[in-house]
Amino acid sequence: MPGDASILFHVSDTHFGVEDRAAMAWFEAAVHAERPDAIVCTGDLTQRATHRQYADAAEWFARLQVPVMLQPGNHDMPYYNLWERFRRPYARYGALEQAVGAEIMLDNALIVPFDTNVPAQMRWPWSDGVVTRRKLAAALARLDALRADPRPKLVACHHPLLAEEDGRKNPTIRGDMAFAELAAAGASAVLSGHVHFPFDQIRSRENHAMRMIGAGTLSTRLRRNAPPSFNVLLIDRAGSISVEARDFRA
Repeated sequence: MPGDASILFHVSDTHFGVEDRAAMAWFEAAVHAERPDAIVCTGDLTQRATHRQYADAAEWFARLQVPVMLQPGNHDMPYYNLWERFRRPYARYGALEQAVGAEIMLDNALIVPFDTNVPAQMRWPWSDGVVTRRKLAAALARLDALRADPRPKLVACHHPLLAEEDGRKNPTIRGDMAFAELAAAGASAVLSGHVHFPFDQIRSRENHAMRMIGAGTLSTRLRRNAPPSFNVLLIDRAGSISVEARDFRA
């Protein structure tokens, strides 16, 4: 890989508890062989947010031995303990806590966290995304603080902010609003997961264009016949971003 490019591995939806162990080993081998500058995991580390699943995730991420940024997903809040889900939804990260929402600064890119989860909502299922003004304001404030930095800004969240195609109902509440405001604030791309298949699109809202990059899953919860996969992002000194979706086929 080019020596002057920042290399970012984008993985999502590991779902420890129903993980694909062969795919996980394949990803781990790629990390050790290629030594990316950082890894971003855009949520659903676990299947049911149990202490055992978080312990397994912590052990696996520690073995990768590169900087890691974690974003929570809807599966990462306690499923059986509702008191904890509402009062301390991310308390179980344990040894992973320092990586949750940690900002990553690469030579050629900045990654800003954005949480699109809520413990509950007035619809079912609770798995789809919800943009709150408070969490969006935090991401926008960080982008504003970085506005003078010429490096591209990538926003990392769990849920795609737009529907798969224009004209379809957006499963992420207020996602269109968030997309427009993040793009206007200078974000170059949004990295997400949740849907368990990779995608790479350039979309626009309110005369602002932004790239949407989605990673697949490393779990057994496959969709659309898409195999386990992860993304490799190369970001050069000019800020150009290339994306390779790598598939695992056992």
